[in-house]
Amino acid sequence: MTETPLKDVVLYTDGACRGNPGPGGWGVWLKFGAHTKELCGGEKETTNNRMELTAAIEGLNALQQPCRVSLYTDSKYVLQGITEWMDNWKKRGWKTAAKKPVKNADLWQQLDQARDKHQVKWIWVKGHSGDEGNEKADALANRGIDGLC
Repeated sequence: MTETPLKDVVLYTDGACRGNPGPGGWGVWLKFGAHTKELCGGEKETTNNRMELTAAIEGLNALQQPCRVSLYTDSKYVLQGITEWMDNWKKRGWKTAAKKPVKNADLWQQLDQARDKHQVKWIWVKGHSGDEGNEKADALANRGIDGLC
């Protein structure tokens, strides 16, 4: 029996907040071949970092089967957290090196579970620099703030 090859999917994710904390939104622009999908949502009182994490979680959870994912984010917080910090947080029982609770641990744990279903390549992209996918994800996040999702 042969295994079905993984689909190659591109996710652009972004979070936004008006005030920090304040009303926030998240956006995802998903590409698979010639197909695209837009996702967004928001919360009345949140932070920018929570919205950045939520965008990545929602994007990965939207995939209905394991995929090979190129996930683009303009959040160094998300990128460094998932690629550099998380392993040590988990070893320390979700505590920082200073033995303090990890901020947004609930979302980090959800992101950890969501990424485990896929092969994810994490890619940082400079925000507001004309990158088409990042601009689309940013517009979706702002729609989320405005309740237009």
